[in-house]
Amino acid sequence: MTSPYERSLDLTGLDPELRAYFTGIPDGQVGVGRGVFDVVGTPRRWLWPVLALLARDGIVAPVWEHTVPFVVVNRPTRDGSLVAERRFDLPGGRFTMVDRMTARHGSLIDRLGHSRRVAAMFTSRVEDGALHLRSIEVRVRIGRSWLRFPDFVSPRVDLVESFDRTSGLQHVAVELTLPVLGRIYEYAGSFSYAIVPERDNDERRQP
Repeated sequence: MTSPYERSLDLTGLDPELRAYFTGIPDGQVGVGRGVFDVVGTPRRWLWPVLALLARDGIVAPVWEHTVPFVVVNRPTRDGSLVAERRFDLPGGRFTMVDRMTARHGSLIDRLGHSRRVAAMFTSRVEDGALHLRSIEVRVRIGRSWLRFPDFVSPRVDLVESFDRTSGLQHVAVELTLPVLGRIYEYAGSFSYAIVPERDNDERRQP
């Protein structure tokens, strides 16, 4: 089964070392990455009460930390989506970020959190072998309706996935920005990644 990335993005020119992350995962297997984030969160503590509400849904954590070990587990679903769990081993305890990536009508849509009440649609480009994603709209579900944030207040998500041949590690950098305020959240770091049989993956059994 092809991945949502393959069905919606032009991956021509992508570094070969990144293809395992963005192409389909065979049935009965999962993608597991282990590494360290150089930075996680935001130093703007006045935002933390709002982020704490989002943390309950597994979207972002109200922290500002450096050198944070993490694990990402990517699981394909029967409907062709890709569910990712990113587990941050923060000083105050483990935080798990959850999202579900889907492809619809040629667009890449990421639904965030356990409830999937927040969704972002992305555009993409490949530059120097790295994949760049930028959100072009963000919506929130209220009841049965999806409401789009107006452009003048809409958060923007930028993601860059690249491969560092010197270290032999994959690198990810994510920034969340708001008009006027600028960057309000980020995480960035490096990790190794492999496709492994589900039965060999012990991440579910870890506390």
